[in-house]
Amino acid sequence: MDLKLAVLIDGDNIPSEYVKEMMAEIAKYGNPTIKRIYGDWTKPNLSKWKNILLENAITPIQQYGYTRGKNATDSAMIIDAMDILYSEKVNGFCLVSSDSDFTRLATRLREAGMTVIGLGEKKTPEPFIAACDRFIYIEILKSRDEESEVETRSAKAAKSEVDKITPKVINLIATTIADLADEDGWAFLGDVGNLLQKKQPNFDSRNYGFQKLTPLIKSIGKFEIDQRESPKGRFKLIYVRNKS
Repeated sequence: MDLKLAVLIDGDNIPSEYVKEMMAEIAKYGNPTIKRIYGDWTKPNLSKWKNILLENAITPIQQYGYTRGKNATDSAMIIDAMDILYSEKVNGFCLVSSDSDFTRLATRLREAGMTVIGLGEKKTPEPFIAACDRFIYIEILKSRDEESEVETRSAKAAKSEVDKITPKVINLIATTIADLADEDGWAFLGDVGNLLQKKQPNFDSRNYGFQKLTPLIKSIGKFEIDQRESPKGRFKLIYVRNKS
């Protein structure tokens, strides 16, 4: 059964051009039954949101900045999140922000049994990422058509958004395979992916330029891959193990 999700967006902290891709990504994990975005809509810099919100049926929540230096948007979003939690209308939240101020909120929601998916830019502080069940960098969500346009305009800028596969990443994958391996060292790739996500919420093969985990693992060259017939015969089951 799909999760019923409350999508809460920090309008002061997320670029408007990512909304279409964000909503498509969120739909993979559940049904966004509540969609709200918070900000001071009297500010000129938020005017570009208008058509985007209409197209994606996102409700704007007006929040004035009453005190200089204080983020009223964060407070409004946190209060609404707790109201939604107690309404019992959803069983998951998508918190869209790059702001560490939502770390405690994510932790509190998870303590209440909610699934918490975070979306934000790569500048997002580690504590907020770690507080989520899953964290997705919005930079990797651009459609392929838009990616090709970006590469045409600036190939170097597009490539700079792809993370390097470091020894730390390789070790994370290797130890995760070892954690799940049978007596012969093989682990089901689906289980490996799930455990990687639990260990590191922002782990995503797209961060490294691969759409799926299998080609990422193949590219490293330190793991064996075995495709097996499914008992139902419809799909291949992929198993991996560390090379000795």
